[in-house]
Amino acid sequence: MTHENGLPTVSLDPRLGPGAALADPLSDAARARVRQLGAEVLARYPRPRSAMMPLLYLVQAEQGYVSPDGIKLVAELLGLTTAEVAAVSTFYTMYKRRTCGDYHVGVCTNTLCAILGGDAIFAALKEHLGVPNNGTTDDGLVSLEHIECNAACDYAPVVMVNWEFFDNQTIESAKELVDRLRAGDLPTPTRGASLVTHVETSRVLAGFPDGLVGEGPSAGPASVVGLQLAKERNESAPAVSRSKERP
Repeated sequence: MTHENGLPTVSLDPRLGPGAALADPLSDAARARVRQLGAEVLARYPRPRSAMMPLLYLVQAEQGYVSPDGIKLVAELLGLTTAEVAAVSTFYTMYKRRTCGDYHVGVCTNTLCAILGGDAIFAALKEHLGVPNNGTTDDGLVSLEHIECNAACDYAPVVMVNWEFFDNQTIESAKELVDRLRAGDLPTPTRGASLVTHVETSRVLAGFPDGLVGEGPSAGPASVVGLQLAKERNESAPAVSRSKERP
């Protein structure tokens, strides 16, 4: 299926509904920036195909999501088919198939977070913001998604904003968090760097640092309890066998 301009539609992902159906061509300026920065990305890899994921983030940094036209450009830069690039862009949920909010809120609903309140937080935020899963508020500021795992079980339940951690959340604190985002009063993440917008985050993920990498703690007391106990007990991991023999 194609749009009237000949570009493929983004109906590849039925979870996103009709709002994602129409192609959104890259502007000439955006295309030029992707080509310029993409050349830097390509130079980092011995095989062009290895640059696919950062190039997709570059497209997302320009449009706020990965459009069919963006997929077409990445395929051209890599010498691949659009099907090969689309397969990657639709597999990973961090590549968005339609524009999302400046601040993308992900609520972990995997097992531990769910039983400690993640499911309740997600349900409360959907009602509070008036959006469904993968929905965006009318002001374009906040989008909401349930995440299978935020890799932060030691601080469950966890909410992330543009992949920065907000630990030990409750329904009340999560509502306050999204309200502050909409008011422009950006809260400080529990761990990690200060918040930037979704498109700015995508540029960082493409491999272009914003200078905030060392800002804020990367771990907290709950993250290192096991290490501390091992030191107190003088415990260590078993030695790694260096045998070249294979079973």
